[in-house]
Amino acid sequence: MARFLRPLLWGTTYTRLLHLWVPMLFISVWLYIDSSRPWVPAILLIPFGLIPAVRRGEGVQARFMLAPGARDGEDAGFSVAPSAGWRDRWRTLLWLEARLLLGVTASMTTVWLPMIIVDLARAALGYETSGDPVVRLLEPHWSCALLIPLPLIALYGAVVGLGELITAVARRLLGPSPTERLAALEERTEQLLERNRIARELHDSIGHALTVAVVQAGAARAAGDPEFTGRALAAIEETGRAALEDLERVLGVLREAERPVSGRPTLADADRLLESARVSGAKVDAEVSGPVETVAGPVSREGYRILQEALTNVLRHAGSVPVRVRVEVRDGTLSLEVRNPLPDGRSGSGRGSGLRGIRERAALLGGNARTGPDRGDWQVHAELPLH
Repeated sequence: MARFLRPLLWGTTYTRLLHLWVPMLFISVWLYIDSSRPWVPAILLIPFGLIPAVRRGEGVQARFMLAPGARDGEDAGFSVAPSAGWRDRWRTLLWLEARLLLGVTASMTTVWLPMIIVDLARAALGYETSGDPVVRLLEPHWSCALLIPLPLIALYGAVVGLGELITAVARRLLGPSPTERLAALEERTEQLLERNRIARELHDSIGHALTVAVVQAGAARAAGDPEFTGRALAAIEETGRAALEDLERVLGVLREAERPVSGRPTLADADRLLESARVSGAKVDAEVSGPVETVAGPVSREGYRILQEALTNVLRHAGSVPVRVRVEVRDGTLSLEVRNPLPDGRSGSGRGSGLRGIRERAALLGGNARTGPDRGDWQVHAELPLH
């Protein structure tokens, strides 16, 4: 019994009932004007329902009155966008007619059934009824009290059942159209891509800074040379500052969704990467050819990150080894290559998250990247289209 009566304790039950009563304001005004033609309001709804903005208003009402506990529009199942086409307009019109019909039904039952309950109670006490056509058929007698649970159950069904029915109809007729669902899916995809990009940014930037700091600190301690130690500490400081700038920028992107990405480093800042690798002990031989400064922003920024991750892998897994870096812009393609000898004859592994990130970055730009052993060296080679 407690479970059966639980809906009566929910605020949603009564907001739905209020939502059903709202159309009766319109009906009451019209009946005051002309009670001989009660069907006119249903006709007047036809041009009103074809207005695109009406769908948004109905969706907002449905969201806050039929499903007030939902966290967002996706959970509620109601669209709050204007009608995008005639299909949405006809659905909105059908919804208005259904809402009007269910509103009239709810108003009649929630007024008529309590009157029956009161008349049955009066008849059970021996009083004359107020003229209800149903109770009028009964003689005043105490046995009328046995009939009171019937309209009570009917009233419960009207209040709870019609609320559930109007919510189901609203989700059917005011729910997102296929176009809106596709747009929501595309927006969700963009959000996931942005999260993955931010994760790669943090991995590449912070991972590179920590790797450089660890390698330089270890080299300074082993060298025992105050001059070398000073250079290593200066490099650690510079790398740390750069990492903090990257971290602040990424956090800024999280705080401000529309913040421009123009502040991200590009291949024009590649000298900083090469210098930090040299200070860490790697013997970097760099060759840059072609108009690198003219490379488009997105390609140049991703190229910088690919180069950063490749140098980080060298420092992390190979240490102080000769590294050959080649950056070339030619025939509409940006070519990046980083090669270093494999230490101790190891074959290496191409399954790390950093190497996977390199391949993902290249693929997102329509290019490709190869990572792995090549003729006794470890190679990272990426080809990125400039357009």
